[in-house]
Amino acid sequence: MRRTPSSTKTPSQRQLRVGELVRHALAEILVRGEVMDPDIEAMTITIPEVRMSPDLRLATAYVMPLGNADATKAVAALDRNRKFLRGAVAKRVNLQFSPDVRFRVDETFEKGSRIDALLRSPAVRRDIAPDPADETGGD
Repeated sequence: MRRTPSSTKTPSQRQLRVGELVRHALAEILVRGEVMDPDIEAMTITIPEVRMSPDLRLATAYVMPLGNADATKAVAALDRNRKFLRGAVAKRVNLQFSPDVRFRVDETFEKGSRIDALLRSPAVRRDIAPDPADETGGD
């Protein structure tokens, strides 16, 4: 039997549960202003998702600053404070090992906007509009 890479496997219930716990811990840390970094203090950052590796030693947090803040600047600021955030998460989430946290820009909203714009384009509207010739006028 051929094995698939772990990145294509569906996450286990444990991975999903721990990812949600880490997400809540990170969000709480950011909301309370526990990170002393001027770039992080100057913006509001949301964390829509945290994905855990199968061994629960790596957490990938997808972040998105609200407003017109620079997402790459937010990720860079969080990366600078990675060590502090890892320790703060370890205090809140009871795991055998404290997961290493890495940050990535969440692009799901951007992708959704592009798909929405495509669906609203005139070419697509023309293709999905009912054809008047197909409608029957009755008996």
